[in-house]
Amino acid sequence: MRPVETVRTLQAMNPFQAHRRARQILGLVVLAAVCLLAGNCRSRTDKTAGPVVITFGTISDFPVSPISVTASEGVGVIVGTFTLQSVLKDPTATTTSSLEDVEITSYQVIYKRLDTGTRVPPPLVAGLALEVPVNSTGIINNLPIVRQDQLLSPPLSDLANFGRDTETGTAIIVLNAQVTFFGQTLSGDAVQSGTANFTLEFVH
Repeated sequence: MRPVETVRTLQAMNPFQAHRRARQILGLVVLAAVCLLAGNCRSRTDKTAGPVVITFGTISDFPVSPISVTASEGVGVIVGTFTLQSVLKDPTATTTSSLEDVEITSYQVIYKRLDTGTRVPPPLVAGLALEVPVNSTGIINNLPIVRQDQLLSPPLSDLANFGRDTETGTAIIVLNAQVTFFGQTLSGDAVQSGTANFTLEFVH
């Protein structure tokens, strides 16, 4: 609203309404000035920008393809060793604090098709308890990347029930499993890892 229009609007109001409206406008002007002086108004999401990042170290004992869906029932598909590393964002930092240690609290696995199919298993979302000290590592043993929930859901359940994917007619389903970890530093900053990708070929 332009200044002249603002004045006319205030004049058309009763004294109480005009006073209240003028205070609202003044508050917005002051807020805009504060944001300008500060450079910008930071949102609450800035609290997720902690001092460390989580990267991947050694990942070993991959599942061997092709993976039998029927043989995996009750066991799932696991990665034997998964190492996470906590690295300071500022490589010039000379001191650290235990408040920068990271607690990994959960992870998720999202699946994408690498063949001609479009159906994918439901995401795997699970809790996880792992401490990764700043500038150090944490090791996860026997991490499930496909669980019973996913094996018993289409399209993988098609292989067990029919010996083929009923969408594509093929006896092999190729998936990309994308694994991401979530947690926070002891000081309360949210932390999210990058994504580790695994190619999985499933058969009956």
